[in-house]
This record gives sequence, structure tokens and C-alpha cells, in this order.
Amino acid sequence: MRHGKTSSHRRQAGEHLIKATAAYSRVPVRDTALLLILYGTALAVTELATITVGDYLAEDGSVRVTSSIRPSVAHNGEVRPLYWSNKRVVAAIDAYLAWRATHRQGRTIKRDAYHALDPDSPLFLTEDGQPYSLTKRTLPSGVLSHSCNSLGAYISRLHANAGVEGGSAQSAKRTLAVKLHRKGYDLVHIAALLGHKSISTTKRLVSQDPVRLADIVARAI
Repeated sequence: MRHGKTSSHRRQAGEHLIKATAAYSRVPVRDTALLLILYGTALAVTELATITVGDYLAEDGSVRVTSSIRPSVAHNGEVRPLYWSNKRVVAAIDAYLAWRATHRQGRTIKRDAYHALDPDSPLFLTEDGQPYSLTKRTLPSGVLSHSCNSLGAYISRLHANAGVEGGSAQSAKRTLAVKLHRKGYDLVHIAALLGHKSISTTKRLVSQDPVRLADIVARAI
């Protein structure tokens, strides 16, 4: 019985985050899709800012259920699987892309391809229809790194507006990892989804600060 109440509480908290965002956001169809993707795929902020319409849709407009994070945008610089198989996530993205087409954000004259959207256009755009700006820096190792502070700050603000303290893209990633682990999925598969090169990294993620993680899970989608 206790477990049932806890699961019910988690679902209600997750629904609150979505409903609050839908009620207070200036572009609710975009922002609810943003949150659902974060909690359903564990994409990093820069990945979310740079994946394209073509990473989600095939040319005929169908959803690419089995896709991938390209090395050029992956947080670890390596290709990893990306699955658009969650029906709720897909429905939210489709609604947002329909909104984009209606508002002519990244729209092309090819109506029969990619839902009339530019396949090279970022999947998510700003309210003004522009790509989220990236900041480039060279790490001490000489590797070029990209970050998207504007989108990261916006995601944190969406959580704060819904009353979820400390909510961020990183906490969404931890939330998904913990949820999958508690459902019995093995660390090898979880690591592959999160892009971890070492299973020990995933193990630390799902085992650190159990009180804090439980609080995050309670607010999960």
C-alpha cells in the first residue's frame, strides 16, 4: 500500500510540472515538449539545442523511432542511440512542430517533406524562431566544447515557475536514470542511453544522495 501511494504521489507531482508549464508559459506547446523530452530521453542541454528536425523526422514525415545523437553534438563526442518511442513525448513534439509550421518557424516550400519544415533546423527554437545560441570554448585538453547557457537557464526557470526547486536538465537526467534503475533495467542499457563510457559513472549517478534523488524522482514526469 505504501508503495502505491508513493507511485501515485510521483505521478501527481510530474503532472503538476507539465500542467503548471502549460498554464504559465508564453509558448506552452514548446515548453511542455521540452520538459517531456528531458525526462524521457536524458538529452543534455547542448544536445537538445542542436538536434534537428531531421534527427526526429524522416523525409516522408514519419517519426524516426530509432535515431541517434550525432557525434558532433553529443556531450561525449560519440554517437549514441536515441529512441523516439514514448508516445507522450512524440505527441508533444508533433504538436510543437505543427505549431512551428503554422507560425512559419523554419518552414520550407516543400510541403510533402518533413512536415514542411527545414530538416536542418534545430528541433527547438526560441520564441522568436531563432536557434538557441551556443558558446564555444577550448578545453585544456585542446578539445572544442559547446554549451548553451541560455537554454539551460530557461529550463531551470521552467522548473522554478512550477515550484520545483533545483530542477534542471541535469536533474532530469538523474531522474530518468533512477527511474529506469528502480524499474529493474540493467546499468549497461542505462549507460548506453545516457552516453556514459563507464558503467561505474552510471552506478554513481543512481546511488548518490538517495534522499535528494528520491525528491527528484517524486517530481519526475
